[in-house]
This record gives sequence, C-alpha cells and structure tokens, in this order.
Amino acid sequence: MISWPHAALILGATFLAAISQVMLKKAAEKEYKSKIYEYLNPLVIFAYVIFVVTTFLDIFAYRGVPLSLGPVLEATSYIYVTIFGVKIFGEKINKRKLLALALIIFGIIVYAVIGNR
Repeated sequence: MISWPHAALILGATFLAAISQVMLKKAAEKEYKSKIYEYLNPLVIFAYVIFVVTTFLDIFAYRGVPLSLGPVLEATSYIYVTIFGVKIFGEKINKRKLLALALIIFGIIVYAVIGNR
C-alpha cells in the first residue's frame, strides 16, 4: 500500500537533489584560486549537505512507498534538471531530449495506471 505523504516526500527530496545538482554546476563554472577551493567553498559544501539530507529523507520515505515505486518517482529528477538547465543555464532542448522526457513521463504514467495493481 502506498502512503501518499511518503511518496510526496520522495518527490520533494528528488526536487531538492536536483537543486543541489544545479548548485554544483554553478560552482563548477567559477574560477578558483586553488584546487582546494573548488571543493571547500560554501556553495559546494551546502550542495553536498542537501544531498545527504535528501538521502535520509528517501530512507524515511521508503517506509511507506514500495521499492518498485521509488525509482519511478525519482525519475522525475530528469524533468527537474532539464527545466533548470533551460531556465538557469540557457540550455536548448532538442528533439532527442524532448523525446526522452516524453518517454520518462509516459513511463511514470504507465506505472501509475497499471504498474501498481
């Protein structure tokens, strides 16, 4: 049986992890005075803290979500990262990316409709 609050927690944690990925990409675009500062700066440290927090949120959320549903919900990260890439980094969406996102969304819908019987 699915606990919808737990499923929402996985979706929220996935969204936070996507934000963390954006923070790491932003940090990677900057020039640093030494290699150590590439890893020991507030943006990178905070991004990794978010990753750790989302890991614990996922662990808790799996108490109410079947193992077969978790990866389906976490697949939404591709959607978030693509949207962030377009809005924040000015990336372009080509036909292949659009098709890939459509397949991901289709897979989520198929699981929601028939995969949970």
